[in-house]
Amino acid sequence: MKYAAINDRLANLGGAKWAIHRQARARVTKGEDIVELCIGEPDVPVADDMIEEAVRSMRSGRYTYSNGRGEPGLTAALAERYSRTSGRKITPDQMICLPGTQTALYLALLGLAQEGDEVLVGDPYYATYEGVIRSSGADLVKVPLLAENGFRLQASDIEARITPRSRVILLNTPHNPTGAILTAADIAAIGEVARAHDLWIISDEVYEDLVFDDATFCSPLSLPELAERVIVVSSISKSHAAPGFRSGWCVGSPEFVETLLPLAETMLFGSQPFIADMTELGIRQGSTVAEGMRNRYASRARTLASRLSDETALWAHPPQAGMFIMVNIAATGIPSDVFAQRLLDEAGLAVMPGSSFGDTVRDWIRIALTVEDERFYEGVERLIAFARQFDAVSA
Repeated sequence: MKYAAINDRLANLGGAKWAIHRQARARVTKGEDIVELCIGEPDVPVADDMIEEAVRSMRSGRYTYSNGRGEPGLTAALAERYSRTSGRKITPDQMICLPGTQTALYLALLGLAQEGDEVLVGDPYYATYEGVIRSSGADLVKVPLLAENGFRLQASDIEARITPRSRVILLNTPHNPTGAILTAADIAAIGEVARAHDLWIISDEVYEDLVFDDATFCSPLSLPELAERVIVVSSISKSHAAPGFRSGWCVGSPEFVETLLPLAETMLFGSQPFIADMTELGIRQGSTVAEGMRNRYASRARTLASRLSDETALWAHPPQAGMFIMVNIAATGIPSDVFAQRLLDEAGLAVMPGSSFGDTVRDWIRIALTVEDERFYEGVERLIAFARQFDAVSA
């Protein structure tokens, strides 16, 4: 039987990157003592009032068809939120509500890029970006993110890779996997490049509410000169600890929404009204769990970085936001996929190899900060004990 070309484009871009995570889950199921520090699953439940709102909404009959744009209450709440945070007037007709950031990204890229186009992305990048881009038929162009630049995307590095085929710059700020945040100056410079070459900017801002300490978040949505070319995608998955509810959105110009609305309706004719009501409550009142997550994740990251520096030849890049910390393992002399596999097999600790996120961080591993303190610090002890066997290599 014959299959469509999209399947060829996505070959080897799926679950293979999560092999360590799948192995760890299988071993836990068998009763093995595995500390899982792989995925960014919030370490708190959804707030009770949001659950109660979803139940109330269902009991009141809010389980019928919606529309492709989104429920009016939610689009209004999102418009108010983004007007407040961007300092610009954002209206409900600039919203498309979708099931999660992943679907929002898929819609945006399918509507903006096609076969023969190129999408410029910082490397490392979230593991699903390549598949989403290749789904559209476009090619991913990697722009290296370097530790010496704080893993922040540089406008000059983007411009050096622009060709006549370039169509979209995909930003992720705060960044997964590194936790880096683009500064206002970074975004202004990237915006100038986008304007000079007539490129779209898609900004994945799902970690916006998980900014640590005194770091400052900035969005390209706040720059009026970029209004016609910026698309923001986000969701309540991280901010409200609600990944399983699959509630996200795109924010763009009214023209963007009108143009892509038929595509959104073809993909999924409207999200569930009761989830929209729950999301509206969360957006209007703000997250009641984000502050606790921020404080815990920042504390865990600081402790891990300090202990690795003091006790091993490994070192960590301090994240400014998000749910992860990157650890440099170059001193061990082995690739990240081999390191991660051995760490699982020999120490019962599951982490993500840097090779799952691109080329730039093949000498790194990503560690999730999202398990309770007792298990997290047990994982730290296992990592340190495992790393000490390589001290002679790095000496």
